[in-house]
Amino acid sequence: MISINERKRLIKYVDLFHKTRVLVVGDIVLDHYIWGKVSRISPEAPVPVVNVTRENLLLGGATNVVNNINVLGGCVSVCGVIGNDEAGRQLLHLLRTQGIGTDGLIVDSARPTTIKTRVIAHSQQVVRFDRESKVLIERDTHKQIFKFVKQQVKEGINAIVISDYCKGVVTSDLVRDIVKLAKKNNVIVSVDPKVSHFGMYSGVTILTPNINEASIGSKIEIDDDKTLLKAGSLLLKRLKCDAVLVTRGELGMSLFEHGGRVTHIPTVARDVFDVTGAGDTVISTLTLAMASGAPMVDAARISNYAAGIVVGVVGTATVRPDVLKQRIEQGT
Repeated sequence: MISINERKRLIKYVDLFHKTRVLVVGDIVLDHYIWGKVSRISPEAPVPVVNVTRENLLLGGATNVVNNINVLGGCVSVCGVIGNDEAGRQLLHLLRTQGIGTDGLIVDSARPTTIKTRVIAHSQQVVRFDRESKVLIERDTHKQIFKFVKQQVKEGINAIVISDYCKGVVTSDLVRDIVKLAKKNNVIVSVDPKVSHFGMYSGVTILTPNINEASIGSKIEIDDDKTLLKAGSLLLKRLKCDAVLVTRGELGMSLFEHGGRVTHIPTVARDVFDVTGAGDTVISTLTLAMASGAPMVDAARISNYAAGIVVGVVGTATVRPDVLKQRIEQGT
């Protein structure tokens, strides 16, 4: 439980979300959900037969971060790569219907738009299958992306989120160029990382690995507070970033800041039904809060409240600012 004054302070930053401008750069994904019911096992193989009742398409990957920021009230733009295909056109439509600009999306006919299809029955995911290419982007595509990033920085964005899903858009060269540009212009760079790319993120403002990613990235098996402290401190030093926020599921979060300060933040989740997209919610809310002027500890606390809301919903979810403020007001 946090104090009334702390709650008021956190809410003040949420009220400033609408004044922030954030650019999301990364892997674009179309989330395809198939919902149904299971009443029998197939006679052909020991697998459930799903009777499909409905389907829907949602913004995924980097565009789920975009969606989160947009719903939270921030002014957001997106940059990434889609294919010249129906999935790409559906993504463009989903973004445009929410009033989100698509000028930063580059159409590459040589690669498909990434689609993740999840089959869900009785509130449980039965199977997921992916259609994608993980080939690294070409140099010309890199130049187009970075040109858009430079233009956005010139126009006064407050922060850049690098949303890495290891689909080929986020490369070491791109991260290096973005970090160099951002530091020159006092722009926040936050990253929701992937383990195989940890070496790329040197110099970013803040990194948000989950407990498993932090363990693998630091090569330290995290099984208690001592190993957590060692791993977090090592990542902070090795990557030369300002902070590392380790998300720990039911144990909450641990924030490691440059200078040695460590803050443990207990979870506020009431029920956990689905962690899909929770990392996107954390990075979105954290970045918005920091762009609104919140110190890192306050920004982490705000993102912790947002994560506590979305894990109580099946499927990729978002958080409205009024709901976030209500949860903060309740203090749990």
